[in-house]
Amino acid sequence: MSNSLATDLTGRTAIVTGAGAGLGRAEALALASRGASVVVNDIGSAAEDVVREIEALGSRGVAVTGDVSDWSLGDRLVEAAVDSFGSLDIVVNNAGITRDAMLFNMTEKHWDDVIAIHLKGHAALSRSAAVHWRAAGKAAGGPVYGRVINTASEAFVLGGAGQANYAAAKAGIVALTLSTSRGLAKYGITANAICPRARTEMTVGVFADGEHNGGLDIMAPERVATFVSFLATPAAETINGQVFVVYGDMVALMAPPTVQQKFVAADGTFTVEEFADQVVPYISKLPAGQNYSAEGIIALDTTGVTN
Repeated sequence: MSNSLATDLTGRTAIVTGAGAGLGRAEALALASRGASVVVNDIGSAAEDVVREIEALGSRGVAVTGDVSDWSLGDRLVEAAVDSFGSLDIVVNNAGITRDAMLFNMTEKHWDDVIAIHLKGHAALSRSAAVHWRAAGKAAGGPVYGRVINTASEAFVLGGAGQANYAAAKAGIVALTLSTSRGLAKYGITANAICPRARTEMTVGVFADGEHNGGLDIMAPERVATFVSFLATPAAETINGQVFVVYGDMVALMAPPTVQQKFVAADGTFTVEEFADQVVPYISKLPAGQNYSAEGIIALDTTGVTN
């Protein structure tokens, strides 16, 4: 298969949630620019605006408004893809919100809203797509085409002090991605997660202004969208169960967690005293502040720095 065919999405159908603005909009347009038809989801009329942009690119789109935390919306989105365009090939779970607060200030609503939009929203659409692809695979008598691209965050391995809800939701999304990749692989489906950074309305106060490479903002969501559209293509068929950090001019493949140290009871059964004798001295020799948080990921941030 030539590179052009391997990266062509003509005849494919994608669903993108939270696609009325920001990263989701950029992802929907990137997929459409490669030939895909797109079901554009958001909670308001902005979804219709993005459909018009897709049509201006010469592709096809349909808007489906609704809150991704409504479990039934997953079925509606899959039905819209199949009814409007005849297939479902790509799912991009993007919709999200933030409700940042220190844990001692966090309300039940802060927690529930973030978990519902991020984790439940990802699960609802992934589940509906899985039902469709499983049935399609049985009907075809073999594997079918399917891509799931989930949106996690570096927060899941950093655990920011004011983002207990967000970090927990994103960690759950990574676990959901791995389970999806294992459960659907035999049907030909891949599932991967991205941890993006992009300048959008939700993050406008986080990133400083900047341009790079011909005037394209170093934090432009289009940069992330290019990688998402790659993961959606036939070229990415062997990429499954992976987590990528994506922003600026780079993509980083995350390594799986490893066992740092194994502690073994001397006579087969630990006592509290033996834990104190083994675990405390080992932990005390670690670099100050080192724990499970992947602080080293911060070193990736060289956005805008030329070699």
